[in-house]
Amino acid sequence: MNIYRMIDSMTRYISEAVTRIFGPSDDAYPATGVQPFTGEPFKPQRNADW
Repeated sequence: MNIYRMIDSMTRYISEAVTRIFGPSDDAYPATGVQPFTGEPFKPQRNADW
């Protein structure tokens, strides 16, 4: 009977992993889009000291 429990637990462990990998995602990220730019545009310096 102990062998059957071990096989059952291994089968359950593997099937849960396969379900998790190939199932639909459960991410609850908010919908994001283009964010407005609120900073200053980059202006390269003409007389940069290198």
